[in-house]
Amino acid sequence: MILVFMETRDGKIKKASLEVLSEAKRRAAELGVEVAAAAAGTGLYGIAGEVFPRGAAKLYLLESPALDAYSAQGHAQALFSLVSEVKPGAVFFSATAMGRDLAPRLAAKLGAGLASDCTKLAVKDGKLEFTRPIFAGKAVLSFRLKSSPALATLRPNVFPIETSGATGGEVIRKAVEIPEGMIKGRVVEILREECAELDVTEADVIVSGGRGLKGPENFTLLKELAAVIPKSAVGASRSAVDSGWIGHQHQVGQTGKTVSPNLYLAFGISGAIQHLAGISSSKLIVAVNKDPDAPIFKVADYGIVGDLFQVIPPLKDALKKTLSE
Repeated sequence: MILVFMETRDGKIKKASLEVLSEAKRRAAELGVEVAAAAAGTGLYGIAGEVFPRGAAKLYLLESPALDAYSAQGHAQALFSLVSEVKPGAVFFSATAMGRDLAPRLAAKLGAGLASDCTKLAVKDGKLEFTRPIFAGKAVLSFRLKSSPALATLRPNVFPIETSGATGGEVIRKAVEIPEGMIKGRVVEILREECAELDVTEADVIVSGGRGLKGPENFTLLKELAAVIPKSAVGASRSAVDSGWIGHQHQVGQTGKTVSPNLYLAFGISGAIQHLAGISSSKLIVAVNKDPDAPIFKVADYGIVGDLFQVIPPLKDALKKTLSE
């Protein structure tokens, strides 16, 4: 069995988890095993309608009010109990902020190996083989894990979502006991940005800005451009975030969020190695910078040497016209 942890928010499964579930189904078909999904919290019975069409034969609902808000200790304990009982051959997570926090905790509890931030999975000689970028994206490493279960986090926006056509499966509800004092920290409030757009890890298009924007007020230009493009989000380089021009949740790069959009638009970003590592799996990169020697042009599929303030307005108008037709 391959077990997939389903990350939920407001009772709905995050897109990145559906990508992982679809990939798990493809690999399980090669291995000749079934796929099961697991979710933690209460009131999640409704997600069955999303997981079964994506290939899950079973859905484990780990129910406890203590798991309604994410808790590293509580979620790790709940999953540890489930894995110890059902003994899957592999456990997959999405490489989101939650997955990157939860997977290594579970691996430590199980004494198992973890393949993190995978961009490709394969089955060779009846074993799972994992591939991930290394050395800031300059090389890729393919390997197998000797331990069982094999734990892995899969990079969002890399693996396509597929529907298997299945309409039903088995829902198994498990009451979870979280020992008193185990949870050291609790989420007491979630503050969302006004008009918060899609997270950069889930966006099909990222409109990103760096020091070339010259100030926080000019990120409005990027937000207006992103508003024109469906399924888009605003990103930023570390220097822009460190300067306080935009929140850390927008930071793209090795020290921020690794992204894999269909299109990455970089305005005024020179291309530090950490930033380039974070965008290396983008399908198409377009860069706009005044410096013709900016490192980002070495990885860009298309580049414009020019003033971003002269490029963005006509680009926005052209996109508005094209997308409205």
